[in-house]
Amino acid sequence: MKKYMYVDPTIGTVGEDYSKSPHGGGKTHPGACIPGGMVQLSPDTVTGGDNGTGYNYCHDTIEGFSFNHMSGIGWYGDLGNLQIMPVTGKTELRSGSNEEVPFTKGTDGWKSPFSHEKETASAGYYSVFLEKYKILTECTVAPHTGIMRISYPENADARVIFNFSRRIGGHADFEEITIVNDSRIEGKIICTPKGGGFGRGNGHINYNFCFVCEFSRPAKKMQFFSNEEFQQEELSSFKNEDAGLLAFFEENGEPLYIKCSVSYTDIDGARKNFCETEGFDFDKIKEQAQNSWEEVFDCVSVEGENETDLTLFYTCLYHTLLDPRITADVDGRYAIETDVFQDDSYTHRTVFSGWDVYRSEFPLLTLIRPDIVNDTVNSLLKIALKNNASFPQWELLGINAGCMVGDPGLIVVADAFVKGIRNFDTQKAYEIAKASALSKKELFGKPFKGVHPDCNQYVKDVYVPKKISDTLEFLLANYTLSRFAEALGKTEDAKLFKARADRYPENYNPLLGFMAPRKENGKFMWIWGRYDDNCCVESNIFQQSWFVPYDVTGLSRLFGKKRMIRLLEIFFKKAKLSALWSNDYNHSNEPCHNITHYFSMLGLPHRTQYWTRRVQKESYNLGAYGFCGNEDVGQLSAWYVLSALGFAQVCAADPRYYINTPLFRNATVRLNKTYHSCKVSDTFTVVCDKDPLKYPYIKSATLNGREIKEAYLTYDEITAGGTFSLTLTDTPEI
Repeated sequence: MKKYMYVDPTIGTVGEDYSKSPHGGGKTHPGACIPGGMVQLSPDTVTGGDNGTGYNYCHDTIEGFSFNHMSGIGWYGDLGNLQIMPVTGKTELRSGSNEEVPFTKGTDGWKSPFSHEKETASAGYYSVFLEKYKILTECTVAPHTGIMRISYPENADARVIFNFSRRIGGHADFEEITIVNDSRIEGKIICTPKGGGFGRGNGHINYNFCFVCEFSRPAKKMQFFSNEEFQQEELSSFKNEDAGLLAFFEENGEPLYIKCSVSYTDIDGARKNFCETEGFDFDKIKEQAQNSWEEVFDCVSVEGENETDLTLFYTCLYHTLLDPRITADVDGRYAIETDVFQDDSYTHRTVFSGWDVYRSEFPLLTLIRPDIVNDTVNSLLKIALKNNASFPQWELLGINAGCMVGDPGLIVVADAFVKGIRNFDTQKAYEIAKASALSKKELFGKPFKGVHPDCNQYVKDVYVPKKISDTLEFLLANYTLSRFAEALGKTEDAKLFKARADRYPENYNPLLGFMAPRKENGKFMWIWGRYDDNCCVESNIFQQSWFVPYDVTGLSRLFGKKRMIRLLEIFFKKAKLSALWSNDYNHSNEPCHNITHYFSMLGLPHRTQYWTRRVQKESYNLGAYGFCGNEDVGQLSAWYVLSALGFAQVCAADPRYYINTPLFRNATVRLNKTYHSCKVSDTFTVVCDKDPLKYPYIKSATLNGREIKEAYLTYDEITAGGTFSLTLTDTPEI
């Protein structure tokens, strides 16, 4: 069985606001994708509400299929452009489920009921039967192109609706559409914060979505509509803030194919991208999409007999490799906001959920796809240089959405450099990182925009008033910058930023016994208890108090080692590991990720082995409710993949990967000779002497025959290649 066949894109497709369940909230979508592809062609069940992918497994109607999506996000989402809906006969000119359009809202519209029994999702392919119209709609993709195969019922009045103004979390501002001939349309969709989108406009997302669509047979007629009414005259082009098009086709017993290529630069870019595939050979494009997954999965291979574990592993690996995605056209041009650039030295990428993905996704990618890490660092650097600003916190199409806290772009850049991933302008990257950490007002002779206004206060006092999460995130950024400086030979800078990071004990309130926010005057705020979350981000005081990943030993001195171990055990034992929220260990949100491995750092590796296995088995499951929380653009999945291989990098820019018991008896990582030393081998293999599911504890370990006594391997040891052999037991080694 090929590896891509294990992928189940329906896992985690519930959106919490609609699921009415504490176990919901993965917010993934089931659509057709390829690794890092610009196009994600997926069904839409909803446009309004905090449902970032536009799809929710709990819904029972589909309003169309759009060509770009983000997986696993909240904050009202964005993209979902160029929505196409196959229909038959006369239909209303509204979807019936779009809560965001500023025009008349209907209740029925063109949306169609569907059932999951007649829905199929796999790597690179999606299909569904639209019950209202008796239409089978299939989707597959190439890097810049999506193709739909539409099978109408016999003798049907075949029609297709194009909804150009639709946008997840909002609506487009303006559309310019041209009918080139009876088989081709082209257009430009303009999206700005005025129309909502990410954060309902607070993400400041501004982009142009350009497209070219061709039909496998000519349309009998095409008619524009707006605000639910047809235009009175036949037009060959149309400019409007609510543009739609209804295309009429002869039903000849053959499927209708619609192939669309997209670009964020201009229509000429979309035209060039259209040439990446020939004709309308749906099955060939589908096979190429599936092969692209099989090829990329060659970077990690696992062997096991547990079908559930294999499905979860490859599905999580699938999600990890969706983003950051390419945003460059086939000619190398790409857009940052609406400005067009070209750079042949790297592939420009987008969708960087920084605060989430620096914890597990990028530590995983540095091992299995360091080229993607290098591309992403170059992309973040290009955006920072264009704006003379800090690296983006949450980047989409060249815009810093400003979502979440801290300085995650700096953290990812520093981690890459420390690991030897350095095919970028390292000096400029360092200057930007330093200017950000010091909240400078000027850089390169121009005004400089820092990562967040809160950083100004942090630079002055080494804490952010009333915000403990922000404070601890900035402290971590200082630590990673000290490592960056040290690797560059900037000794004084390294000392400066390490000294700042080492001031974390100033945020420990001895009366409370936990970390706590401070007021402007430096005094601690009143906190009602460990579960107080008023000054925390996606966490509470109990969860946030552990967030000093760069000095767990020092943290244990602050808490008292015995007390810290006792509290950590309580933290995990009381946790609801499958829940969308838990007051104790909370795997659904990132601040808790990797705390499982603190036990190893405190001399209790068997507790890391125990709790990591519990999280693997209880926070991840099959089905639409399979993820305990938002999948977060690869982070939740990457934690699973990395832990399944037997590791976690607890702290960015500290290249120690702490060991846990793997999920599989054998696993092999194929190394990259451009970025990895491969001194021993071009593969790194993890071998267990027994079934890890039956023998969950590690008795001893060797690396290429050398006994490993530490609780970790270094990045350099892993990327040198070779064999990591584990002797397992069913009783913990205490």
